Amino acid sequence: MREKMQWNLFLVILFAQPSLMVCQLYDYHYINEEKTWTEAQQYCREKHTDLATVSNMADMKRLLSNSAGNMKEAWIGLYDQTDGIRTWYWSLPGVEFNETNWKEGEPDDYETENCAGRKTETSKWSDISCDHQTYFLCYNENKTSEKFYLIKEEKTWLEAQSYCREKHTDLISGMDQLKEFQLKDVLSVDSWVFIGLFRDTWRWSDGRSFSFRHWNLQFDDEKYNSGQCAMTVFDDGGRWKNEDCAAKKPFICYDDNLILVKEKMNWKDALSYCREHYHDLVTIKTLEQQILVQEKAKKASTPFVWLALRYNCTKKFWVWVYPERVTSRTQNSGGEVDDCNISGAMDTGGQHKWFQRNGGEEFNFICSKI
Repeated sequence: MREKMQWNLFLVILFAQPSLMVCQLYDYHYINEEKTWTEAQQYCREKHTDLATVSNMADMKRLLSNSAGNMKEAWIGLYDQTDGIRTWYWSLPGVEFNETNWKEGEPDDYETENCAGRKTETSKWSDISCDHQTYFLCYNENKTSEKFYLIKEEKTWLEAQSYCREKHTDLISGMDQLKEFQLKDVLSVDSWVFIGLFRDTWRWSDGRSFSFRHWNLQFDDEKYNSGQCAMTVFDDGGRWKNEDCAAKKPFICYDDNLILVKEKMNWKDALSYCREHYHDLVTIKTLEQQILVQEKAKKASTPFVWLALRYNCTKKFWVWVYPERVTSRTQNSGGEVDDCNISGAMDTGGQHKWFQRNGGEEFNFICSKI
């Protein structure tokens, strides 16, 4: 059975149980010892998981709220790879760049163009300079009716991103959002408008492909930023600065509480394995956790990974299973065994949505340590 669960069901499941504590799927550790970026990376890999990865603004707020003592700045796990290969990303975390809508002949990379925009006359994209100052489109995920905002102020791409994140959620990102917004209906002048698409050569130390960036507004000015390793500056709202990797600074490590098990098991065996070796199959209660789990799922060897999601056949709704309340077989009020063996799995490609699958199928799975 490959019937896809609707996204609104995903949201209902996500927020339906507010009384349950939301666990952090990774922990940050502030190390107040001065080391080069490479020395810090080695330290973190020996004693923790790796140098800190930051996946979204929620992570940044955690870093700022828990920052250690008098630390003013610290290395994080982002570095500029030396091969110069640039990769396109959407600004909004969790939106995968797997569909394109380039204008013919684009991207042409004229004089190194690392950001993207579009004009009123067409929905097609072009690459343009990030330093170009023009209008831009913001997206607000908290609004149900008016979710998109055309900002008729001329800003660089970084300034536009900062504006959208402060006043809304982010720059408009992904094909679904762009299809939903009709630019020609609100802008009569044929002008460039930034969208949330950019490319860069920066990568995370742990190999994950998170698109989140939080650079200071001087990032493109080589006079202020010329290094190939990133640090967060706490007295600048946590904004990042690229620095010489040989400089010695404090640093932040992280511990990963997610484990991808690349063995093929049915849902019940996967559940038992996680409970025996770690804590449980992974549950997803926030959009931030969805982003972390889907990043793990990318490395799976099967088309789906099991989640701790089970279908109650009698009551006809989905539930997260917890060790203290659910066994592998549940009984309904009439004493009959309620086991139609339908469970929830995440697609390991595409947009990483959730699907209902027969629990007897064998997939990789993700365990949590907490």
